[in-house]
Amino acid sequence: MPLELLTIGELARRTGLSVSAIRFYEVRGLLKAVRTAGNQRRFLRADIRRLSFAQIAQRLGLSLAEIEAELATLPQGRPPTRSDWQAISRRIRSRLQERIDLLLRTRALLDGCIGCGCLSLAKCRLYNPADRAARAGPGPRFLLGDRSQALSSELSEPGFEDRSRRPIGQTPSRRSRYSRRDG
Repeated sequence: MPLELLTIGELARRTGLSVSAIRFYEVRGLLKAVRTAGNQRRFLRADIRRLSFAQIAQRLGLSLAEIEAELATLPQGRPPTRSDWQAISRRIRSRLQERIDLLLRTRALLDGCIGCGCLSLAKCRLYNPADRAARAGPGPRFLLGDRSQALSSELSEPGFEDRSRRPIGQTPSRRSRYSRRDG
């Protein structure tokens, strides 16, 4: 029995992707077209599943490189089986759980402070006095897993500088353009 092949337009209608997006995914190796005697592209029905996975994985936050790596494990020329999909599920489960945990932490902090990045100067005086979180690195430190208590020991470290009174945006290595002296 011959395989049922789809034109690129039929595949676009079925997946909701544009023809140019399908060509992009083809160039990236996520799917492979079969060429007719007239050199026209045709795709297997199984490619609907591959492209659907790519769309869902992108919405879940997987990078294109991660999606490519997972789809490379699927067979070409036949529809993936349940065990093929379960294998992918096992491999990406921890990455998805990390994203879920981050979303849950963000939701919990959203009405208040995002964990020093910072939305509330008044609360920062309580949770992040002297901007201790900056010592742990850039970005929303508390949201990324650092805890205020863990940073509190840094206040007693030699050389700790209280930056709470310094003008916003001014650091020892970067002076304001208005504080430079001419001459």
